[in-house]
Amino acid sequence: MIRHFLPVFALLLGSSFLLFAGGINGLILPVRGSAEGFSAFSLGLLGTGWAIGYMAGCVLTPRLVANVGHVRAFGAMAAIAAVSMLGSAIILTPWAWIALRGVCGFCFAGAAMIVESWLSDQAAPDQRGRIFGVYTMVNLGAVTAGQMTLTLGDTSGFLFFAVGAIFYCLALVPTALSSSSNPAPLVAARLDMKALWRNSPVAVFAVFWVGVSNSAFGTLAPVYAERTGLVLAAIAFFTSLPILAGALAQIPVGILSDRMDRRKVLVGIALAALIADALFITLAPEGRIPNFVLAAILGGSIFAMYPVIVAHANDHAAPGTSIQISGGLLLLYGAGGIIGPLMAGWAMTAFADRALFMVTAGAHVLVIVYTLWRISRREAVDDADKTAFQAAPGGRSSTPQTAALGASDAEVQAEADTAANL
Repeated sequence: MIRHFLPVFALLLGSSFLLFAGGINGLILPVRGSAEGFSAFSLGLLGTGWAIGYMAGCVLTPRLVANVGHVRAFGAMAAIAAVSMLGSAIILTPWAWIALRGVCGFCFAGAAMIVESWLSDQAAPDQRGRIFGVYTMVNLGAVTAGQMTLTLGDTSGFLFFAVGAIFYCLALVPTALSSSSNPAPLVAARLDMKALWRNSPVAVFAVFWVGVSNSAFGTLAPVYAERTGLVLAAIAFFTSLPILAGALAQIPVGILSDRMDRRKVLVGIALAALIADALFITLAPEGRIPNFVLAAILGGSIFAMYPVIVAHANDHAAPGTSIQISGGLLLLYGAGGIIGPLMAGWAMTAFADRALFMVTAGAHVLVIVYTLWRISRREAVDDADKTAFQAAPGGRSSTPQTAALGASDAEVQAEADTAANL
């Protein structure tokens, strides 16, 4: 078993460095920005900037890699991501941070795609699923570790910006030393709205609003936690716990969605998320335990929605199109990610910190209502025609290449054959 992972160990290590730095970067900015007196609206724009940069990275990276090669493109992106993080420590203004966060999002998406391309190229056909599972777990652990690292020092200084930049640079090493000279070409993301809508209206509608909800919470949860009075260690745990809960929830959710109409499963977990939203709004919980419990319920719900939506869309996908459909849905998720932090940041500034959950609740209500309506209009897919549910990282850390890494060799080849015939 271990020998199968030796060829990809260095790449998994590089990915863990990248996600560790991303965990630090994603938490230090809202925590430090709140301490500097930045408004919730400007901190929400950090998430908007990240989403714009991330989407651009998913779209443009394949062309860049085709021009300059994997190693050079990855080196440039890791270096620029490190520079953008150091720049945030030097220029303490919201508008500079928003622009730098967008640059970092672009570089982060591109770097992740290149690592995933290398992993996909080196994975043996019979080990692809296991390697994808290990890759997902490594990334989850790295993000969580990066966030929890902030509890070990003072966030008011330069330290954590420097540590994050160091790990962005360390992510360079495995690809620079890789013996793989010709990794597979990267998957290009294309947004064909008509094709996506014909394939599954529920997936198109739901993935956008889940992007709104998840990005709003993912960006501004640290701001909410800080203004609720939680200390730094509790803030880090408050932001990490939903991710862990979401990862664990994908196991029972995946089993359930393979056995019944995935749309009903989506409605169920959206309803659970809505209940958590309502409790945050009505109870205004104070202290660690009530906030942790509600955050776990909310995270276990919202971070399990994305893979259910992708699996439902792939159930209807024509042969050889599943990877492109997953890439298109990712771009729609990213479009929601642009709007979500903007809406939530404005609401928290104009009303109260709990307005964050009014935005997420609105998104979840729309998902529930529309999905129930579509259930009444279209029959469920037969169990025999379903694709297997596959746990996946949250949309904010997925790329079009993630879908290719998680696919079987037959699916990858079918996708390539379809693209060649276009």
